[in-house]
Amino acid sequence: MGLSGPEMAQPKGVITTPQILTLRDGSKGTLIPFYKRHLEDTAYLPPTLVDFLYGEFSREVDKGDTYPHLHPLSKEEFVDYWFGAFCAVLLRGENTIAVEGMKWEEEVLGTYYIKPNYIGRCSHNCNGGFLVNHRMRGNSVGKALGRSYLKWAPILGYTYSVFNLVFETNPASIKIWDDLGFDRIGRIPNVGDLKGKGKVSAIMFGKELV
Repeated sequence: MGLSGPEMAQPKGVITTPQILTLRDGSKGTLIPFYKRHLEDTAYLPPTLVDFLYGEFSREVDKGDTYPHLHPLSKEEFVDYWFGAFCAVLLRGENTIAVEGMKWEEEVLGTYYIKPNYIGRCSHNCNGGFLVNHRMRGNSVGKALGRSYLKWAPILGYTYSVFNLVFETNPASIKIWDDLGFDRIGRIPNVGDLKGKGKVSAIMFGKELV
């Protein structure tokens, strides 16, 4: 089980208020924060929402060209991976709350997690993972999530962000991080053996958060 946050730094606050995001077409979305403790609060974090996100993540892993996982995770492994520290889920519309019974395939726009990239004395450096509902792509949801990540990560106590593997065959992701002012801090040749693409190199991105 991973770390739930920085071990050598105190958070600046607790994120409890949803954030309203504006997408490229002018529509709004509500980003809802979830801490690990919310896994026990099924009224705030409906189990069917977790199930939906697990299905979306498994679909992305099975594509084999963005995440390094060779096989989809078990449900338990996914919950620890995505909800083990802090995550956020973007729902369609304004002032929305996650309610059991919602049609998640229509309401969920995307999600991301924030957690330490390293252990112990380096745990103030965070990493994020991003996932856009495959039915909702093409409206700059990913960039909206990225902007929110830069706002919320420092509140959680992180001072630097590292993205370890952004494959060069993922130009949409590369453009987001370039546009949001991330530095290209490294390149790893032939690090990925991606489905249908063979050996692929990856860019490491980094950005100061404070």
